Parts: sequence; structure tokens; C-alpha cells
Amino acid sequence: MEKPKFISEPNCIYHIYNRGVEKRKVFLGDKDYFRFIHDLFEFNDTVPAGKFSTIGGSTSDSRKKRNLIVEILAFCLMPNHFHLFIRQLVEGGIVKFMQKLGTGYTMYFNEKYKRVGGLFQGRFKAILIDDENHFLYLPYYIHSNPLDLIMPKWKEKGIEDWRKTNQFLESYRWSSYLDYIGKKNFPSVISTELLNELCGGPKEYKSAMKGWFESLDIEEIKELILE
Repeated sequence: MEKPKFISEPNCIYHIYNRGVEKRKVFLGDKDYFRFIHDLFEFNDTVPAGKFSTIGGSTSDSRKKRNLIVEILAFCLMPNHFHLFIRQLVEGGIVKFMQKLGTGYTMYFNEKYKRVGGLFQGRFKAILIDDENHFLYLPYYIHSNPLDLIMPKWKEKGIEDWRKTNQFLESYRWSSYLDYIGKKNFPSVISTELLNELCGGPKEYKSAMKGWFESLDIEEIKELILE
């Protein structure tokens, strides 16, 4: 796969995607999901990994001392792939962060499951997001990915029951959706300020998510969803 091309300057926003080699599962249990989310926090720092490792609900003094490489705006982890919505904070930050993340998690996974070799399917895919509408739609799409587990055809057919859909999304821990609707999940990992400025807050985000489903048109963002 061709290496993604990046604008090196800060503040560029990208949709990042990768999946397991041969579409294999890369998360085999809760501890794997927690480890990857821990790594999202741990490796997002110019300080070497290991010095600070708190990803709990409250902001600690050590959190203030961190020098972030990227700003993680949204994420979703699925059994065999992941989506990240990231803003670059330092020059070349996304490449540095993804190298640390991919290497660190693969080392953990290979040691735990007694395997060798690459875990992910080549280089991660990345698309620059430079349109405001795309910027707004993509978080909804990323947060909707868990529906693949219970409604495999939702992208083609849409959804019939928003209450049931939202209940499932609120029960799925491995995304940033809960943090956006006001339920603390992994608040130390992500930054919600930028999206909240545009959406208005938790109640408005949930309402906007519902509206997106009601007018669902995957074709509008097909070139950006990287699957």
C-alpha cells in the first residue's frame, strides 16, 4: 500500500483507519481494548512512554505536564479494526504517534498471544479532512461503527429504531461516543472541545447524531470512510 502523504504543519485533521492483517481480530478481549486505549493516552506525548500512565476519569497533575503530539477528537475500536479522528499538534505528529501506537500495541499483542510478525494490514490509511461538512459527519460515522455487530446492513438500509440504536451505542464502551453525550468513559484520552464548539454539547450531539441517521447518505462521505 502506498504510504499516506501528510501535511506536516500543526492543526491538520485526519481520519485514520487500520485493520488486522488478513482481517484478523486485533482485540480478543476487554484487556486488549483497554490496552489499546491506554496506548492512545500513553504514546501521545513527547515524554517517553511509562512516565505518566493515568487514563482515569479525572485530570491529574501529571496530565497537565504532558506534551501532546496529537489531539484525539474521536475514536472507535472494533474487533478487527480501528478508526481515529486526529488533529496534529506538532510538525509530523501523526506519523510519530501512529508509529509509536502501532509498534507498542503489536509488541503487547504478540507477547501476550505468543505470535510473531506484523499485526496490522500494512501501513495505516489516512485522509485529510479539510471540509467543514466532512468534519461534522465523520465523528457520527466513526461512532456508528459498532452497529456493524448487530445491524450489518445499516449503511445500506438505514435504521428503523433510534431508541434501540442509541441504547446499543451507549452500551458499547470502546468508542468516544459516551464522552460526547455526557457520560464519562475515557475523557483523558480525547479532546471534545472542538466538536462541542460546533455541536453545542452532549444533548445537542446526541440530537445531531439522530438527525444524521435520519438523513443517512453514506455516499456523501464514501471517499473519506477508508474501509
